[in-house]
Amino acid sequence: MTGQRPLAVLALSLVALPFAMRAIGMTESLGTEIALFALVGLGFNLLLGYTGLLSFGHGLFFGFAAYAAALSQLHWFHDSLVWPLLFAVAATALLGLIVGFFALRRRGVYFSLLTLAFTALAFFFAFRWTEFTGGESGLRGVVRPAFGPIDLNNQFVFYGLTAIVVFAAAGALLRVVGSPFGSVLVAIRENEQRALFTGYPVRHYKLVAFVISATLVGVAGSLFAFLKSIVSADTVHVSFSGEIVAMTIIGGTRNFLGPALGALFYIVFRELLSGYTDAWMFWLGLLFMAFILYSPAGLIGLGTRLWTHYEKLRGTLDTEAAAMAGRHTPQPGQAVPEFLCRSGAGEKTVLECDHVSKRFGEFAAVDRADLRLEDRCLHALIGPNGAGKTTLFNVISGLYAADGGTIALSGRRIDAMSADRVARLGLARSFQITNLFPSLPVAENLRLACQARDPARFALWRAASALKQVAAETDALIRFLGLEGLEQVPVSSLSYGGQRLLEIGIPLAARPRVLLLDEPLVGLAAAERERIAGLIKSLVPQMAILLVEHDMDRVFQLADRITAMNEGRVIAEGAPAEVRANAELQRVYLGDGAVRAAAARVERKAIAAAPIIDVDAINTFYGKSHVLHDVSFKTSTFKSIMGLVRPATGRVLLGAERIDGKPPEQVARLGVGLVPQGRRLFSGLTVAENLALGALRRDARNTGGVHWDLTRVFEIFPRLRERMHVKADRLSGGEQQMVAIARALSGSVRLLLLDEPFEGLSPAMVDEVFVAIERLRRQISIVIIEHHLDLVLALADRAVVLDRGHVSHEGPSQPLLNDLDFRKKVLWI
Repeated sequence: MTGQRPLAVLALSLVALPFAMRAIGMTESLGTEIALFALVGLGFNLLLGYTGLLSFGHGLFFGFAAYAAALSQLHWFHDSLVWPLLFAVAATALLGLIVGFFALRRRGVYFSLLTLAFTALAFFFAFRWTEFTGGESGLRGVVRPAFGPIDLNNQFVFYGLTAIVVFAAAGALLRVVGSPFGSVLVAIRENEQRALFTGYPVRHYKLVAFVISATLVGVAGSLFAFLKSIVSADTVHVSFSGEIVAMTIIGGTRNFLGPALGALFYIVFRELLSGYTDAWMFWLGLLFMAFILYSPAGLIGLGTRLWTHYEKLRGTLDTEAAAMAGRHTPQPGQAVPEFLCRSGAGEKTVLECDHVSKRFGEFAAVDRADLRLEDRCLHALIGPNGAGKTTLFNVISGLYAADGGTIALSGRRIDAMSADRVARLGLARSFQITNLFPSLPVAENLRLACQARDPARFALWRAASALKQVAAETDALIRFLGLEGLEQVPVSSLSYGGQRLLEIGIPLAARPRVLLLDEPLVGLAAAERERIAGLIKSLVPQMAILLVEHDMDRVFQLADRITAMNEGRVIAEGAPAEVRANAELQRVYLGDGAVRAAAARVERKAIAAAPIIDVDAINTFYGKSHVLHDVSFKTSTFKSIMGLVRPATGRVLLGAERIDGKPPEQVARLGVGLVPQGRRLFSGLTVAENLALGALRRDARNTGGVHWDLTRVFEIFPRLRERMHVKADRLSGGEQQMVAIARALSGSVRLLLLDEPFEGLSPAMVDEVFVAIERLRRQISIVIIEHHLDLVLALADRAVVLDRGHVSHEGPSQPLLNDLDFRKKVLWI
């Protein structure tokens, strides 16, 4: 729901609720309880649904407010309702600030456990401190005063007061979630790290959200004391906190009114079922499990699915083409947005790293590195995988604290600053692996980045859409990046190239004086590489750019200066021609290309064997987005083969057995090994443990494939023999790629799927991985997706070209490799 529709729906529901309660034989008192728990769910959902924080202790704030209202009336504000309510709400807000300050020092499950611990402590005091809280007998004597002719002891009148308070609180909350502050909470839920590097002080936002959430729950708790006229320790019991979680999830966390619907369902279910059986909690538990397993989006999500199914049956549901198909063709030479343009002379040195070091245990990832970045200069940082380039990026941008040395931005030291402060000072960065807000639209990703500099970025009462300057800058960035036509497409539906463009656009929104780009061309097709290279070049007159990139042709074309690293140390620095001639750099990084040239000349023999994989007219959808159209034989294709995305139509045969529709683990056990884009190793496990996990439940008896043990793996990847007891996250990128391939091979494999195996590798490491794949192709069937055309065509026997989800060409690979004119025709280059 958008705009004011949720308030209209809530108002109608609150008006109808007491009459509906009477119609089913229940009372206005129960309607009041439903309204109060609806408010509890709305407040709790500000944390769970909007911010992504799961609290197991919100019963603490409900019970605390009830006790505070009751005690203040009994001891201070006799025969009053307003002052006890105000006191209870203020006290609960203060308690929320204290609990949030400590609990939010930890993340994930530790945050949840801390909130649970606070609640358990509160229950102990409430239950045991009999003189003050009434103990197990509860605190009695709370009264509802009369206001002239208005008698709040009348249940219908008290319901009216409650409904007004609930409606007003919900209206205020709706303003908050629609504000700039509320939009940042959603960004934190989607990707906390990206929100931090965009320039938002994430912990401050989470603390304010926690206090607001606790306060709203406190409003409901204080009114609950007057509803029941007694307060017991049950209101702060941990089981009650669990009920709050259950109500919110049952209703639906991604919808504003979902938790209110969950409260209605939960309480009516409880009242109806408890009249028939004392075991109603058992049945509620089963129902809750069903929602978690089959409808994680709750009742709202279930209703949406049923409506979508109904539209499909009627034939009124429109499907869309793949996301990038809606992209408008960008105009060549698009001007840099005006808000990024700088006038006047720049500083000589804008970023200075002096003897910077970073260690992980005994391993020196960066060892006394020096770097000088001049203003409005493109400075490239190159080196083999594992040289320390990305670690240096992480130290400069505030992700890691330096263990030694200093970093200065325009003369101001930043090495002790948090990432959000560094971003606000004008140093922004992209990430090697795309790091976006995946379920948010393209325009919202960029709008959030632009908003991070706006003075109203922390506003709670102003509509986010009212920030006109932010909207104008967002539109300018969309045009500059060539993403027009995709503004409302969820980022997760974009092609990899579209995501890489957005990965560059988000740091640009910070108006950076220094822009750090970590492998912006990785994994891109030739046309996209050309476009992004031109985009980067157009930015140099406006800012300093520090670039990490393995495409040496582009680096030597674009860079004004180059710094080369190896094993954490700077080994060369200077003009491109000077660095190119450095003997040590050539030895450790560039390679001579002879290995690939020799492998490309290997003679291909005709294939006589029957095909092992048969993809027949599959159609695959991401939601409404139609990403594969009657594909008969890349990433989407791999997902359909592996069962990660189920094809809507068509079939996939492995030998004679259909595997479309089978779960991924079953497909893997049949002998299909997938090496995903980005490798996705188990980073905390050693190489040996990664390989052992790959071999589980996959042997020759199940697959009939080629058996791969460690001896055979070491023949292909001898380097891994010395790395078996090293954790995966301590390996270089090339070594990680070797482990990913070896893990996919471990056990018995009939078919190997390789998704961008050369992505992010240095030239020397590309040679090494290429030779390994060349040897593998003689022993096992391989399907490979790769944007580096010369490499993949040199390896392949046959080539399939996909264009916007359609097969546009299929045939032998050699004509595409050897005939440049034919390649241009087929690939529309």
